[in-house]
Amino acid sequence: MPDPLLTIIIRSFNEGWALRETLPALRSQEYRNWELIVIDSGSTDGSVDLIREAKPKTFIQIEPREYNPSRVMNCGMALAQSDFGIFLNADATPQGPDWLRPLAAPLLDPTVAASFGRQIPRPGCRAVYRLDYERCFGRNRDSAGWDHFFSMVSSGLRKDVWSKRGFLEKMNFSEDDEYTRWCRAQGYRIVYCPDSLVMHSHNYTPEQAYKRSYGEGRALAAVWPGSKSDLGPMRTLLLGWLADVRRDFQFCARQRTLAELPHAALIRWQQRRARLAGFRAGWTFYREQAT
Repeated sequence: MPDPLLTIIIRSFNEGWALRETLPALRSQEYRNWELIVIDSGSTDGSVDLIREAKPKTFIQIEPREYNPSRVMNCGMALAQSDFGIFLNADATPQGPDWLRPLAAPLLDPTVAASFGRQIPRPGCRAVYRLDYERCFGRNRDSAGWDHFFSMVSSGLRKDVWSKRGFLEKMNFSEDDEYTRWCRAQGYRIVYCPDSLVMHSHNYTPEQAYKRSYGEGRALAAVWPGSKSDLGPMRTLLLGWLADVRRDFQFCARQRTLAELPHAALIRWQQRRARLAGFRAGWTFYREQAT
């Protein structure tokens, strides 16, 4: 049987430094039957020229103010000529020619709604974020025991499942988490593909870490199965931060990077503060105002 057509969908914004590696990595894939859709949000760093050189099937340019992650991903899926959408962040570089096939293979099963691949951090990634990648994607990943985990960075969706609802455009963070939770609630499976590997990471500043965690906490309120009081200052902020720092200490000691522990403690404090504040704001927006 010939390989089915796949649609690779890339979202980009001023990531030319990564596209110089990501786009050639696509061309080197041993899986050849795919089309490329790129949606760029107003890049000014030369990304547009690199994208045009790659000759995507569809290239859409929008203004930065128009960007909404759910809307852009829904647009990519709607434009796909195939039954399978493969999402790849512009700054996620496939490691080798066998990135695509393992990611697509589970999607041939109609009981599977989505798949996602493994990620490793880039050289120079700070210890606090390297630990996060180990917990999410490492050989003995903690995420396997969490109630739910998914990453859109390198992932695949069945279009027939997506067409039933798609991503909620009111979500500006964690839209992929919400969508795949919905898929599971409908009886579909989400499959992790460790043989599909990309290199991807960010060294967020304390301010960026706060903003990101605030958005994730706000989105968490939309899907939280319990009550608003489940996340409070003692459990979420203080005890949670102490548990985080304990893990960071153990990781830094193992990696012989204890000098990075103060930075890790600061980032964790920002994340914990932001998550609680975002959750409370999200509860008001998604729960109290909705009623």
